[in-house]
Amino acid sequence: MVNFFSGRGKDAARAAGLLALFACWYGFNIVFNIYNKQILKSFPYPVTVTFIELGVGSALIAAMWASGAKKAPTLNREMLKPIIPLAVIHTVGNLLTNVSLGKVAVSFTHTIKAMEPFFSVLLSALFLGDIPSLAVVGALVPVVGGVALASITEVSFNWAGFFAAMGSNITFQSRNVLSKKMMGLSSIKGAIDNINLFSVITMLSCLVCLPIAMGLEGVRFTPQAMAAAGLNVGELIQRLAIAGFCFQMYQQISYMILSRVTPVTHSVGNCMKRVTVIVVTLIYFKNPVSPLNMAGTALALFGVFLYSRAKQNEKGAKKEKAAAAAVAVPTSSGASGAYTDEFRRITGLSNIE
Repeated sequence: MVNFFSGRGKDAARAAGLLALFACWYGFNIVFNIYNKQILKSFPYPVTVTFIELGVGSALIAAMWASGAKKAPTLNREMLKPIIPLAVIHTVGNLLTNVSLGKVAVSFTHTIKAMEPFFSVLLSALFLGDIPSLAVVGALVPVVGGVALASITEVSFNWAGFFAAMGSNITFQSRNVLSKKMMGLSSIKGAIDNINLFSVITMLSCLVCLPIAMGLEGVRFTPQAMAAAGLNVGELIQRLAIAGFCFQMYQQISYMILSRVTPVTHSVGNCMKRVTVIVVTLIYFKNPVSPLNMAGTALALFGVFLYSRAKQNEKGAKKEKAAAAAVAVPTSSGASGAYTDEFRRITGLSNIE
């Protein structure tokens, strides 16, 4: 009886901890989007803003490693070679997101970013040979249709904001596809976990972004330049610090949640996070929105939910097929069963259980 209640107590504690992580994930993301929009309204230099936010994130990562909260990875030249392209893509993705946020409403940027599954499927098929099921393709129809409907009825619509958000989708999904290929390389595989990989990418992205910011926008983040533009220097620095902190925290927490739940649960949670951000920012900024625009946004997000479920079912079907194939293969003794060590060695299928 004691063990029963003890087990239930541990389950309740785990559930409460997970709920707290989700609340922090949503909260940090909402605060980031609100502060980021306010910053870009008064300080319309998205590359400089991206550099500062990555810099704040890099400082937090350095503090995390120095404090021992997370062990710093041991890097060498061979490991950095495949990581640097990821950092460049990460830089461009965040830069384009900030360009979009500066041009259109936050809610519209997040509606366009609901197209991520479309580009994920397209790029995975092109570069990883991952052919989607009909259910996955079908789920993309409301995503594309919803984004199209929301776009043609969006009050704040402009092409620069639209293409920037689309470009962000493409770059981030390219990063995800490239990450899958890179994590399989012998120089990286097993040497660095996802959180440290993201941390290294963030710090390298900060270095990549600096010359881009100076080349495209000049040196804008100085007290003299901001005062000359009529900006409240103290307020702007405070907002940038908060936005940078929230930017880093919500992404780190996202990885923490992913380590505790299934990918489909994380995907559904991400979909609901986007819904929450859209609703909260619409209310906070009092953006005008038509019924058709709301319908388009809802349709796109519903399509993302269907996509998550379809991908989960697709993965389940692949696992069942692989298990059935494993049972059907004869072992060295002539009986049916799992793959033997000899079979693994000859065929090279060392990852099949």
